[in-house]
Amino acid sequence: MKTGLVGLGKMGANMTQRLMQNNHAVVVYDMNSDAVKQVVDKGAEGSESLADLVGKLESPRIVWLMIPAGKPVDETIQELIPILDENDIVVDGGNSYYKDTLRRNETLKEANIHYVDVGTSGGVWGLKEGYSMMVGGEKEIVEHLTPLLETLAPGKDKGWGYVGPTGAGHFVKMVHNGIEYGMMEAYAEGFNILNDTEEFDLDLHDVAEIWRFGSVIRSWLLDLTSSALEENPLMKDIAPYVADSGEGRWTAQAAIEQGTPAPVITQALYERFSSRGNSSFAKQILNAMRNQFGGHAIKHEE
Repeated sequence: MKTGLVGLGKMGANMTQRLMQNNHAVVVYDMNSDAVKQVVDKGAEGSESLADLVGKLESPRIVWLMIPAGKPVDETIQELIPILDENDIVVDGGNSYYKDTLRRNETLKEANIHYVDVGTSGGVWGLKEGYSMMVGGEKEIVEHLTPLLETLAPGKDKGWGYVGPTGAGHFVKMVHNGIEYGMMEAYAEGFNILNDTEEFDLDLHDVAEIWRFGSVIRSWLLDLTSSALEENPLMKDIAPYVADSGEGRWTAQAAIEQGTPAPVITQALYERFSSRGNSSFAKQILNAMRNQFGGHAIKHEE
């Protein structure tokens, strides 16, 4: 099974490498020719355009998108529609808003092209650890993709699953990221309290290491926080500015639309808003955590 992968950011490049390491043939395309060359040097087959990529795949084609949510996805799909055949498959592995996914599915359905949404978590660690994938779409089409999903996941039968019809994968990933906001905020606030306590002269990295083993709050996020504190105990030169990439907002919006209480997630989102101009060690911790798990750029003090 030869897969076309579009978008060679950190996750896309790592996913390509993980597939190749497990003997999957991959044709890649990115607007950045240097990014294409980097993965071609590791064994992928390159392409110079979407049309070139599609031409190198056998029907039914699988074109997996790992590109930024929003307009780039719409533009790519519009370019793919006239060059794909009926029963080809487009997979959106990015963090698209589920309502956009539902709309795009209707557009592709008119062209008799299948659309699968794969909410993907794992960040820059996915190459080594595997990706957690929440999959939505037609069940029989998802079954066709199973060899790919099993390869990208932490294991054949763990870390991924079919969660429902088209849109369900991105909806579940959206809520996943909303939960992530709440967990990160709780850790950041806790370490902020420890940092502000003058009485005990606490070593925050030592505390994080103690909590990592056996405690009820141990988690991968705590592992990453410990790494960040070891590298930079005082969060020196890290700005207390925390970006949000959309999923937390969408989760809060869904909660409001459904009348479902979500005070922790919503407040965590508001705390990110409040970081834009207010100095706080908690926000520096959040900034460092985002870099640790997702490779997100750190905004430094000016």
